[in-house]
Amino acid sequence: MKQRLDKLLTVKSIVTIGLTGVFGFLSVIGNINSQEFMTIFTVIIGFYFGTQAKKE
Repeated sequence: MKQRLDKLLTVKSIVTIGLTGVFGFLSVIGNINSQEFMTIFTVIIGFYFGTQAKKE
């Protein structure tokens, strides 16, 4: 359990979670539309999982 928490608190994970929250908030208040959100979110998640798969 501690190892999972340590992995979650890496800089890359914090940035990914933070950006997801920011863009989700911007989408809810209407500053960006759903198409822009999906594009940005796909790039962020693709980068996160792409670098995770490369590590292993």
